[in-house]
Amino acid sequence: MSATKIRLYLFGNGIQPSQPIIWVIGFFAFLNVYSIQAVLPMVMDDFHASALQAGMTVGATVLAIGLVSPFMGMLSDAFGRRGILCTSMFALTVPTALLPIAHSLNALIALRFMQGLAVPGIVVVLIAYIAEEFRDSGGVARMTATYVGGTVMGGFSGRFITGHMADLLGWRGGFVTLAIMNFAGALLVLWFLPTSRHFVANRKVGGAINTLWCHLQNRRLMASCAVGFCVLFSLVGTFTYVNLYLAQSPFNLSSAGLANVFAVYLVGALVTPIAGRHIDRLGFMKSLLLGLAISASGLLLTLTASLPLVVIGLTVCSSGAFLCQSATISAISKNVSEGRSLATGIYYMCYYAGAAAGTWLAGLAFVHWGWIGSVATIGLVQVLAGGIVLAVWRPGASVKT
Repeated sequence: MSATKIRLYLFGNGIQPSQPIIWVIGFFAFLNVYSIQAVLPMVMDDFHASALQAGMTVGATVLAIGLVSPFMGMLSDAFGRRGILCTSMFALTVPTALLPIAHSLNALIALRFMQGLAVPGIVVVLIAYIAEEFRDSGGVARMTATYVGGTVMGGFSGRFITGHMADLLGWRGGFVTLAIMNFAGALLVLWFLPTSRHFVANRKVGGAINTLWCHLQNRRLMASCAVGFCVLFSLVGTFTYVNLYLAQSPFNLSSAGLANVFAVYLVGALVTPIAGRHIDRLGFMKSLLLGLAISASGLLLTLTASLPLVVIGLTVCSSGAFLCQSATISAISKNVSEGRSLATGIYYMCYYAGAAAGTWLAGLAFVHWGWIGSVATIGLVQVLAGGIVLAVWRPGASVKT
C-alpha cells in the first residue's frame, strides 16, 4: 500500500475525517484522566496520604472536567470545533509535564485539576463534531463507538504505561512519558483533523440561554445525563479503589501488577465498536439496561478472593459500562438537533460529577467497610440508573417535562 493510501486511511483526505483520527483523539483525551490510578499506592506512600486523600487525585481531574464541560460546549457552539480541540490538546500537555515535580499532595491534586480543565475542549467538542460531520451519512453511532473505543484504549494505556514506568523509574517517571506522548498526539491532531464542513456558529448569548432552557426541559436528555452520572460513578469508583484492594493481602500486587490488571480495558476496546453496530437495532433503552446488568454481574465477581475471578469480574464490569456509555452518547446525538455541543457539555458535567462523587462515596465506603462497602455503594447507584432508564427512556414516554 502506498504512503498516500495509508495516510488517507488513517487520517482522511483533509475534507472528510476517517475513523482512525477520531480514535486517536479519544485515545489522547483519556490517556491522562485515570493514569494515576495504577500508582495510587505509591502516591500514598510518598505523601503519607490516606486512601480517600489519594483518591482525590482522581476526583480532582474528573471534577474539573465536569465543571468546565457546559461552558466549553457554549464556546464551541459559538467559535467552532477544530481550533478549540487542537488548542485543548496542547494545553493538556502543560500540567502533565509539571506533575513529576509536584512537591506535595496538594500540588499534585492541583495539577491533576488543571489536566481536567483541558479535557472538555477535546471530548465535548469532538462529540459535537461527530454529530455534525456524520449525521447525514448515518455514521454517528459507528463513529461514536470508534471514539469510545479510543477512549477505552487511552484509559488503559495511561494506567498501563504509568504503572510499568513507575516500577522502573518511580511514579514521576511515568508522567514524563505521558507528557511526551501528549505533545506528539497534539501534533497529529493539528496536522490531520479536517475543518468542520457543517458547523453553524451560534454567538447569541440569549440564544444560548434559550437553548440551555430547552435542554433542561428535555426529559430524555436529562435522564441521559443522570444515567451518565451513575455509569461513571460506577466505573471510576470501581477502578480507583480496586487498586487499593488488590495491593492488599492476599493479592499484594505491585504497581506493574496493577497496571497489568487494566488490560481488561482492552476487551472493552474490542467490544465497544462491535456493540456500536447494534445499538440502533436493539434500541438505546435495551442496550443500556443490558450494559447495566453486565456491569453489575462483573462487579459482584470482584468480591471473591481469587485474582483470576477478580480480573474476569473487572473485564465484565468495564465492558458493560462501555456499552452503557456508547448507548447514552448515541441517544444524545440522535435526540438533540440544536445546540449539540451545549447538550454534550451538560451531559459531561453530570457524567464527570458522577466520577467525582464515585471517588468520594466509594472511598468513604472503602475506608469504613473495605472493598465490600465500595461494591455495595456502586451497586446501589447502578440500580438507580436502571430505574431512571425504565421511567424515562421507555417507548411512549414524553420528551418534555
